[in-house]
Parts: sequence; structure tokens; C-alpha cells
Amino acid sequence: MDFLALAGRTVLVMGVANKKSVAYAIAQLLESTGAEVIYAVRSEARRESLTRLLAGRRVLVCDVADQGQIDAMADQLRQDGVELGGLVHSIAFADYSEGIRPFHQTGRSQFLQAVDISAYSLIAVSGALKELFSSDASVVTIGISTTRMASESYGYMAPIKAALESSLAFLTKSFSKDSEVRFNAVAAGLLKTSASAGIPGYVDSYLYAERVIPRKRAVATAEVAATAAFLLSPRSSGITAQSIVVDAGMSINYFDHDVIADAMRP
Repeated sequence: MDFLALAGRTVLVMGVANKKSVAYAIAQLLESTGAEVIYAVRSEARRESLTRLLAGRRVLVCDVADQGQIDAMADQLRQDGVELGGLVHSIAFADYSEGIRPFHQTGRSQFLQAVDISAYSLIAVSGALKELFSSDASVVTIGISTTRMASESYGYMAPIKAALESSLAFLTKSFSKDSEVRFNAVAAGLLKTSASAGIPGYVDSYLYAERVIPRKRAVATAEVAATAAFLLSPRSSGITAQSIVVDAGMSINYFDHDVIADAMRP
């Protein structure tokens, strides 16, 4: 039985960088259900680096910082008669080349660049693809489990992810004028990905999360992918403008006895 009812639907997946990417895990799961996946990556160099991993798949190039490339991608899909049943937006970027600074020292250009690529791109891409979505299409982006915790190791990205999360309600409302396209986020806990490994201090935070999570095991990328697949499917038709937290219970266990004991030990 095809419970998710994704077979035959076409989904555009944006953001695959390598085999550890959340976007790749989602795409693999979608393909296993019988969905057709079209990939979009940020550059020709990235497409070439993924030649073996995505062999036999259609891979488009779209740098979301360039509106012209977004429009060109939409035009190409339109010319090909593609109807999209879903969109996966797994795109985020922050310039930490100067290391993690106190939040009040965040550079204007770095912050605005991160907003453009990590948050505004969802609005820009969704708008460009609007006519290509089926009436019941589902759009899923990747957020974080909490935007209210001042995690120093995450730099200035939490406020940007908060903007991404807030846009879900406004996109849902805007599209509801003439469709039932849904917009949701998977609010993931700390994951072991290549992108996260490049964030200064992230590894220590990841190891700490493993201790705080009740099961003592971090969230797996596959668990995030499974939630995304559900949100992309017609089975989640009653869910929109929501961020579904996938943190394996970390947020309910900050006062774990063993963790407190370690912190209080002289």
C-alpha cells in the first residue's frame, strides 16, 4: 500500500551538497516511494561534483542569491510542462570566515546575505514556481528545533531561521487565494552533516545534545527526512504554516540529572 501517496508526484529538491545532506536524504526517500525528483544545486561546479551521486537524475543549476537564475529555472520547468507536487527548500548559508562573534558584533553584510540566501530564497523560489505547483502541492523547508535559545555556536543564524519560520504563515495565506499549496518546516535538532561540521564549536554542541536527549542518541538525518516526506505527502493535508520539531525530546530534558551533576561538579 502506498500510504504516503507520493508515487507519480514530481518534487523539486533544492540544496543537495553531498551524500550527507538533509536534502539528499529526503530525495532518496522520495524516490523510494515512487516520486520523481528533480534536483537543483547552487552552481555548475556543484553539479559536476555530484555527477556520480546523482547519476541518471535531472540536475538544474540555481543560485538562489540571483533572481535571474531563479526565474530561469522556473521558465525551464514551465517549458518542459512540469507540474510540481512538492518543493524541498534545504538551503542555508552564513559567512563564518571570521569566526563566531558576539551577536551584537554581527556584520550587516553577513547578516543580510544570510537572510537573503537562507530565508528570502524560500519566498523568491515559491513565487517563481507558483504557476507550476499542483493545487495541493506541499512546500517543506528545513528549520531548527528552537529559534529562542541563544546558542553561541550557531552564531547569528537563529534569528534568520526565525524569519524563515515566520514566512510559512504568510506564504500559506498568500497562496490560499487560489490554491491549497501548503508551507511547513521540519525544525531539526542538531545533525551530523558536512555543513554543520564547518560551524565553529558545533561538534561540542552536538555531543552535548546527545547527552541531553533522553535516548542518549542524536537525531538522525533519516528521521528528519521521514518527517519531510510525510509533510510533502497528501497524508499531511491538514497541516500548514507549522514547524514540526524533530529533536528526539531534547527540549524536555535540559535538566537531566547526570548533566546537572557534571555542571555542578567543582
